[in-house]
Amino acid sequence: MKKITEVRWHGRGGQGAKTAALLLAGAALDEGKYIQGFPEYGPERMGAPMQSFTRISESPITVHSHVSSPDAVVVLDSTLLEMVNVTEGLSDEGVILVNTSQSPQQIREKLGLKKAKVFTVDATSISLETMGRNLPNTPMLGALIKATSLLKVDTVISNIEKKLGKKYNRKVVEGNIRAIKRAYEEVKGE
Repeated sequence: MKKITEVRWHGRGGQGAKTAALLLAGAALDEGKYIQGFPEYGPERMGAPMQSFTRISESPITVHSHVSSPDAVVVLDSTLLEMVNVTEGLSDEGVILVNTSQSPQQIREKLGLKKAKVFTVDATSISLETMGRNLPNTPMLGALIKATSLLKVDTVISNIEKKLGKKYNRKVVEGNIRAIKRAYEEVKGE
């Protein structure tokens, strides 16, 4: 029996951390896994720091709390590195992925990490160039899939087409897919 894989998303209200957590969970469900995807609500408002969580497992998930010992941490806004302890609970075998133009080595030094795997991708630039707005959630999803091999990228893309296609026009869906593919290719790690 495989353990539960837990992902903690750090972002600001309006950046899509909640949506990314739910999209990851939906793609895992499409691969036949048990899932949870949810935000931690408080007095969040546009621009305020917030968290979302995803759990993925081969067996039913019985825990119903926020993620305190994540296997992966995704940071949608690098300014949060100065405000929030994003590495809290992350093990030495964990993965941290940060939306930044800085190198993984620079982020490792900034966070004082010795062993965890560090990945970076400039999801802001990717989203601006592929979607025309700063919405880093789907590029970060693509980078997370490459960094962790948690799911198949084709499953994530199919799920995005299905979920976003119900709400948005084809141009928006295609922009998100281009962003996922580009971040998948451009993510750097050490």
